[in-house]
Amino acid sequence: MHSFFNKFITRNNSLIQFVKQYDNCLGSREQAERESDAADFHTVIPCATKSSIEAQFQHVYTHQKFREVQAQLRRKANCITRLTNSALGYSVYEVGEQVSSSIFNKFVVTYNSVAAQVKCQCSLFESRGILCHHALSVLSFKRVTQLSPRYILERWSKKGNRQLTHIKSSHDEPLLEPRSKRFDELVFCSQNICEFTSKSEELTAILHRAYGNIMVEMGELKAKRKGTCLLSHEDANLESINELQSPPRVRTRGRPKNRLGSKLDKQIENVSKKKKTKALNELNLFDAVSVVHPNSSQYQGHVMNYQFRKLAVGDSFLGV
Repeated sequence: MHSFFNKFITRNNSLIQFVKQYDNCLGSREQAERESDAADFHTVIPCATKSSIEAQFQHVYTHQKFREVQAQLRRKANCITRLTNSALGYSVYEVGEQVSSSIFNKFVVTYNSVAAQVKCQCSLFESRGILCHHALSVLSFKRVTQLSPRYILERWSKKGNRQLTHIKSSHDEPLLEPRSKRFDELVFCSQNICEFTSKSEELTAILHRAYGNIMVEMGELKAKRKGTCLLSHEDANLESINELQSPPRVRTRGRPKNRLGSKLDKQIENVSKKKKTKALNELNLFDAVSVVHPNSSQYQGHVMNYQFRKLAVGDSFLGV
Protein backbone atom coordinates (compact mmCIF):
# COMPACT_ATOMS: atom_id res chain seq x y z
CA MET A 1 0.00 0.00 0.00
CA HIS A 2 2.66 2.52 1.03
CA SER A 3 5.05 1.49 -1.74
CA PHE A 4 2.34 1.90 -4.38
CA PHE A 5 1.22 5.39 -3.26
CA ASN A 6 4.68 6.60 -2.31
CA LYS A 7 5.12 10.40 -2.76
CA PHE A 8 1.46 10.77 -3.74
CA ILE A 9 -0.73 10.14 -0.70
CA THR A 10 -0.13 10.63 3.01
CA ARG A 11 -2.24 10.00 6.08
CA ASN A 12 -3.22 13.68 6.20
CA ASN A 13 -4.92 13.69 2.78
CA SER A 14 -8.67 14.06 2.54
CA LEU A 15 -10.98 11.84 0.51
CA ILE A 16 -11.09 14.36 -2.37
CA GLN A 17 -7.32 14.57 -2.42
CA PHE A 18 -7.08 10.77 -2.39
CA VAL A 19 -9.25 10.49 -5.52
CA LYS A 20 -7.14 13.04 -7.40
CA GLN A 21 -3.80 11.63 -6.29
CA TYR A 22 -4.87 8.05 -7.02
CA ASP A 23 -5.38 9.00 -10.64
CA ASN A 24 -1.99 10.77 -10.74
CA CYS A 25 -0.29 7.76 -9.14
CA LEU A 26 -1.86 5.39 -11.65
CA GLY A 27 -0.73 7.54 -14.56
CA SER A 28 2.80 7.72 -13.18
CA ARG A 29 2.95 3.96 -12.74
CA GLU A 30 1.71 3.40 -16.27
CA GLN A 31 4.27 5.80 -17.68
CA ALA A 32 7.06 4.11 -15.71
CA GLU A 33 6.05 0.70 -17.06
CA ARG A 34 6.05 1.95 -20.64
CA GLU A 35 9.50 3.46 -20.20
CA SER A 36 10.73 0.20 -18.66
CA ASP A 37 9.30 -1.79 -21.57
CA ALA A 38 11.08 0.46 -24.07
CA ALA A 39 14.38 0.06 -22.19
CA ASP A 40 13.96 -3.74 -21.98
CA PHE A 41 13.52 -4.10 -25.73
CA HIS A 42 16.06 -1.52 -26.92
CA THR A 43 18.94 -2.10 -24.50
CA VAL A 44 20.75 -5.13 -23.09
CA ILE A 45 22.51 -5.42 -19.72
CA PRO A 46 25.84 -7.24 -20.15
CA CYS A 47 26.46 -10.46 -18.23
CA ALA A 48 28.77 -10.25 -15.23
CA THR A 49 29.97 -13.86 -15.54
CA LYS A 50 30.44 -16.54 -18.18
CA SER A 51 27.58 -18.60 -16.77
CA SER A 52 25.12 -19.95 -19.33
CA ILE A 53 22.36 -19.68 -16.72
CA GLU A 54 22.96 -15.94 -16.45
CA ALA A 55 22.79 -15.66 -20.25
CA GLN A 56 19.49 -17.52 -20.13
CA PHE A 57 18.07 -14.98 -17.67
CA GLN A 58 19.51 -12.11 -19.70
CA HIS A 59 17.64 -13.24 -22.79
CA VAL A 60 14.24 -13.52 -21.07
CA TYR A 61 14.02 -11.33 -17.96
CA THR A 62 13.38 -7.62 -17.68
CA HIS A 63 16.23 -5.33 -16.65
CA GLN A 64 14.95 -4.92 -13.12
CA LYS A 65 14.66 -8.66 -12.43
CA PHE A 66 17.87 -9.48 -14.27
CA ARG A 67 19.75 -7.13 -11.93
CA GLU A 68 18.31 -9.05 -8.97
CA VAL A 69 19.49 -12.32 -10.53
CA GLN A 70 22.95 -10.85 -11.04
CA ALA A 71 23.04 -9.86 -7.37
CA GLN A 72 22.36 -13.50 -6.42
CA LEU A 73 25.04 -14.69 -8.83
CA ARG A 74 27.58 -12.35 -7.22
CA ARG A 75 26.69 -13.63 -3.76
CA LYS A 76 27.26 -17.18 -5.00
CA ALA A 77 31.01 -16.52 -4.75
CA ASN A 78 30.70 -16.50 -0.95
CA CYS A 79 29.15 -20.00 -0.85
CA ILE A 80 30.87 -23.34 -0.28
CA THR A 81 28.88 -26.40 -1.39
CA ARG A 82 29.28 -29.87 0.14
CA LEU A 83 27.38 -33.07 -0.70
CA THR A 84 25.88 -34.74 2.39
CA ASN A 85 23.59 -37.43 0.98
CA SER A 86 22.67 -38.88 -2.42
CA ALA A 87 20.37 -41.69 -3.57
CA LEU A 88 18.54 -42.46 -6.84
CA GLY A 89 19.17 -39.07 -8.40
CA TYR A 90 18.10 -37.21 -5.25
CA SER A 91 20.93 -35.27 -3.59
CA VAL A 92 21.14 -33.21 -0.43
CA TYR A 93 23.76 -30.47 -0.16
CA GLU A 94 24.96 -28.26 2.63
CA VAL A 95 25.80 -24.76 1.46
CA GLY A 96 27.89 -22.61 3.77
CA GLU A 97 27.63 -18.88 3.13
CA GLN A 98 30.41 -16.72 4.51
CA VAL A 99 28.87 -13.56 5.96
CA SER A 100 32.03 -12.35 7.73
CA SER A 101 35.64 -13.37 8.23
CA SER A 102 34.75 -16.09 10.76
CA ILE A 103 30.97 -16.59 10.49
CA PHE A 104 29.27 -19.05 8.11
CA ASN A 105 25.54 -19.57 7.69
CA LYS A 106 24.53 -23.07 6.64
CA PHE A 107 21.61 -23.87 4.33
CA VAL A 108 20.26 -27.23 3.14
CA VAL A 109 19.62 -27.49 -0.60
CA THR A 110 18.02 -30.50 -2.29
CA TYR A 111 18.45 -31.31 -5.97
CA ASN A 112 16.54 -33.84 -8.06
CA SER A 113 18.53 -34.60 -11.18
CA VAL A 114 15.70 -36.61 -12.77
CA ALA A 115 13.08 -33.84 -12.55
CA ALA A 116 15.71 -31.04 -12.67
CA GLN A 117 14.32 -29.50 -9.48
CA VAL A 118 16.24 -27.58 -6.86
CA LYS A 119 14.91 -26.31 -3.53
CA CYS A 120 16.64 -24.29 -0.85
CA GLN A 121 15.91 -23.95 2.82
CA CYS A 122 15.75 -20.14 2.59
CA SER A 123 12.69 -20.35 0.25
CA LEU A 124 13.65 -17.26 -1.72
CA PHE A 125 12.18 -18.62 -4.94
CA GLU A 126 8.85 -19.38 -3.24
CA SER A 127 8.64 -15.88 -1.73
CA ARG A 128 10.17 -13.61 -4.40
CA GLY A 129 10.22 -15.71 -7.55
CA ILE A 130 14.00 -15.76 -8.17
CA LEU A 131 16.56 -18.45 -7.40
CA CYS A 132 18.76 -17.80 -4.39
CA HIS A 133 22.56 -17.89 -4.47
CA HIS A 134 22.51 -21.15 -2.47
CA ALA A 135 20.54 -22.96 -5.19
CA LEU A 136 22.69 -21.36 -7.90
CA SER A 137 25.78 -22.59 -6.08
CA VAL A 138 24.43 -26.16 -6.14
CA LEU A 139 23.57 -25.87 -9.85
CA SER A 140 27.07 -24.65 -10.54
CA PHE A 141 28.47 -27.51 -8.44
CA LYS A 142 26.43 -29.99 -10.53
CA ARG A 143 27.56 -28.19 -13.73
CA VAL A 144 24.03 -27.52 -14.88
CA THR A 145 24.13 -25.40 -18.05
CA GLN A 146 20.41 -25.20 -18.89
CA LEU A 147 17.91 -24.12 -16.26
CA SER A 148 14.48 -25.72 -16.08
CA PRO A 149 11.69 -23.50 -17.50
CA ARG A 150 9.80 -23.72 -14.20
CA TYR A 151 12.37 -21.36 -12.64
CA ILE A 152 11.93 -18.70 -15.35
CA LEU A 153 8.62 -17.13 -14.46
CA GLU A 154 6.58 -15.49 -17.18
CA ARG A 155 5.65 -12.52 -15.01
CA TRP A 156 9.31 -11.42 -14.97
CA SER A 157 9.81 -11.87 -18.73
CA LYS A 158 10.01 -9.06 -21.25
CA LYS A 159 6.89 -10.34 -22.97
CA GLY A 160 4.84 -10.39 -19.79
CA ASN A 161 1.62 -8.37 -19.82
CA ARG A 162 1.49 -5.22 -17.70
CA GLN A 163 -1.81 -5.30 -15.82
CA LEU A 164 -1.79 -1.60 -14.92
CA THR A 165 -2.28 -0.65 -18.57
CA HIS A 166 -5.76 -2.25 -18.45
CA ILE A 167 -6.94 -0.02 -15.57
CA LYS A 168 -8.82 3.08 -16.67
CA SER A 169 -7.17 6.41 -16.00
CA SER A 170 -7.58 10.00 -17.13
CA HIS A 171 -3.98 9.83 -18.38
CA ASP A 172 -4.81 7.16 -20.97
CA GLU A 173 -4.04 7.92 -24.58
CA PRO A 174 -7.11 8.15 -26.86
CA LEU A 175 -5.87 5.15 -28.85
CA LEU A 176 -5.75 3.00 -25.71
CA GLU A 177 -9.32 3.70 -24.56
CA PRO A 178 -10.96 1.21 -27.02
CA ARG A 179 -8.52 -1.44 -25.84
CA SER A 180 -9.51 -0.87 -22.20
CA LYS A 181 -13.18 -1.11 -23.14
CA ARG A 182 -12.61 -4.38 -25.00
CA PHE A 183 -10.67 -5.73 -22.02
CA ASP A 184 -13.52 -4.90 -19.63
CA GLU A 185 -16.06 -6.52 -21.94
CA LEU A 186 -13.97 -9.69 -22.24
CA VAL A 187 -13.50 -9.91 -18.48
CA PHE A 188 -17.25 -9.52 -17.92
CA CYS A 189 -18.12 -12.18 -20.52
CA SER A 190 -15.47 -14.63 -19.34
CA GLN A 191 -16.61 -14.30 -15.75
CA ASN A 192 -20.18 -15.16 -16.70
CA ILE A 193 -19.01 -18.10 -18.79
CA CYS A 194 -16.83 -19.45 -16.00
CA GLU A 195 -19.63 -19.19 -13.47
CA PHE A 196 -21.96 -21.09 -15.80
CA THR A 197 -19.54 -23.83 -16.89
CA SER A 198 -18.13 -24.52 -13.42
CA LYS A 199 -21.43 -26.13 -12.41
CA SER A 200 -20.61 -29.42 -14.18
CA GLU A 201 -17.63 -31.30 -15.57
CA GLU A 202 -19.25 -31.70 -19.00
CA LEU A 203 -19.64 -27.96 -19.46
CA THR A 204 -16.08 -27.42 -18.26
CA ALA A 205 -14.76 -29.95 -20.81
CA ILE A 206 -16.72 -28.20 -23.58
CA LEU A 207 -15.23 -24.86 -22.57
CA HIS A 208 -11.71 -26.30 -22.58
CA ARG A 209 -12.17 -27.68 -26.10
CA ALA A 210 -13.60 -24.40 -27.34
CA TYR A 211 -10.77 -22.49 -25.69
CA GLY A 212 -8.18 -24.69 -27.40
CA ASN A 213 -9.77 -24.18 -30.82
CA ILE A 214 -9.97 -20.42 -30.28
CA MET A 215 -6.29 -20.23 -29.28
CA VAL A 216 -5.28 -22.12 -32.44
CA GLU A 217 -7.39 -19.84 -34.62
CA MET A 218 -6.00 -16.69 -32.99
CA GLY A 219 -2.46 -18.01 -33.35
CA GLU A 220 -2.96 -18.51 -37.09
CA LEU A 221 -4.43 -15.01 -37.46
CA LYS A 222 -1.53 -13.57 -35.48
CA ALA A 223 0.98 -15.32 -37.72
CA LYS A 224 -0.70 -13.91 -40.84
CA ARG A 225 -0.66 -10.36 -39.52
CA LYS A 226 2.90 -10.50 -38.25
CA GLY A 227 4.32 -9.73 -41.67
CA THR A 228 2.00 -6.81 -42.40
CA CYS A 229 1.83 -4.84 -39.11
CA LEU A 230 4.17 -3.81 -36.34
CA LEU A 231 4.29 -5.87 -33.19
CA SER A 232 3.02 -4.61 -29.86
CA HIS A 233 5.29 -4.66 -26.83
CA GLU A 234 3.57 -7.83 -25.57
CA ASP A 235 4.50 -9.76 -28.73
CA ALA A 236 8.04 -8.48 -29.16
CA ASN A 237 11.18 -10.52 -28.73
CA LEU A 238 14.90 -9.98 -29.20
CA GLU A 239 14.70 -10.75 -32.92
CA SER A 240 12.05 -8.07 -33.53
CA ILE A 241 13.56 -5.16 -31.62
CA ASN A 242 13.91 -2.98 -34.71
CA GLU A 243 10.20 -3.33 -35.49
CA LEU A 244 9.08 -1.76 -32.23
CA GLN A 245 7.52 1.65 -32.02
CA SER A 246 8.32 4.11 -29.29
CA PRO A 247 5.91 3.88 -26.34
CA PRO A 248 3.12 6.48 -26.21
CA ARG A 249 3.91 9.41 -23.97
CA VAL A 250 1.70 9.89 -20.92
CA ARG A 251 1.73 13.39 -19.48
CA THR A 252 2.51 12.81 -15.80
CA ARG A 253 5.73 14.67 -15.01
CA GLY A 254 6.02 18.24 -13.83
CA ARG A 255 3.79 20.30 -11.63
CA PRO A 256 0.07 19.77 -12.33
CA LYS A 257 -1.90 22.74 -13.64
CA ASN A 258 -4.55 22.39 -10.98
CA ARG A 259 -2.78 22.11 -7.67
CA LEU A 260 -4.24 19.65 -5.19
CA GLY A 261 -6.78 21.37 -2.94
CA SER A 262 -6.74 24.63 -4.95
CA LYS A 263 -10.57 24.85 -5.07
CA LEU A 264 -10.79 24.57 -1.32
CA ASP A 265 -8.11 27.24 -0.89
CA LYS A 266 -10.02 29.58 -3.21
CA GLN A 267 -13.23 29.11 -1.26
CA ILE A 268 -11.47 29.88 2.01
CA GLU A 269 -9.81 32.93 0.45
CA ASN A 270 -13.15 34.25 -0.87
CA VAL A 271 -14.80 33.90 2.55
CA SER A 272 -11.91 35.71 4.24
CA LYS A 273 -12.10 38.51 1.66
CA LYS A 274 -15.82 38.97 2.29
CA LYS A 275 -15.21 39.21 6.04
CA LYS A 276 -12.44 41.78 5.54
CA THR A 277 -14.64 43.84 3.18
CA LYS A 278 -17.53 43.84 5.66
CA ALA A 279 -15.24 44.91 8.50
CA LEU A 280 -13.77 47.75 6.39
CA ASN A 281 -17.24 49.01 5.44
CA GLU A 282 -18.29 49.12 9.07
CA LEU A 283 -15.07 50.95 10.00
CA ASN A 284 -15.57 53.51 7.22
CA LEU A 285 -19.12 54.11 8.38
CA PHE A 286 -17.89 54.65 11.94
CA ASP A 287 -15.29 57.18 10.71
CA ALA A 288 -17.93 59.08 8.71
CA VAL A 289 -20.11 59.49 11.79
CA SER A 290 -17.17 60.77 13.86
CA VAL A 291 -16.37 63.42 11.23
CA VAL A 292 -19.90 64.86 11.21
CA HIS A 293 -20.26 65.25 15.04
CA PRO A 294 -16.86 64.94 16.66
CA ASN A 295 -17.78 66.69 19.97
CA SER A 296 -21.46 65.96 20.28
CA SER A 297 -22.70 64.17 23.37
CA GLN A 298 -25.63 63.02 21.27
CA TYR A 299 -23.08 61.38 18.93
CA GLN A 300 -21.61 59.39 21.82
CA GLY A 301 -25.00 58.06 22.74
CA HIS A 302 -25.68 56.95 19.20
CA VAL A 303 -22.31 55.22 19.05
CA MET A 304 -23.28 53.20 22.10
CA ASN A 305 -26.59 52.42 20.43
CA TYR A 306 -24.68 51.24 17.35
CA GLN A 307 -22.59 48.89 19.38
CA PHE A 308 -25.16 47.38 21.72
CA ARG A 309 -28.65 47.78 20.23
CA LYS A 310 -30.42 48.51 17.03
CA LEU A 311 -31.54 52.08 16.31
CA ALA A 312 -35.11 52.91 17.03
CA VAL A 313 -37.41 53.70 14.17
CA GLY A 314 -37.84 57.33 15.16
CA ASP A 315 -34.13 58.00 15.80
CA SER A 316 -32.01 59.76 13.26
CA PHE A 317 -28.64 58.17 12.73
CA LEU A 318 -26.74 61.47 12.57
CA GLY A 319 -28.62 63.03 15.49
CA VAL A 320 -30.52 65.51 13.33
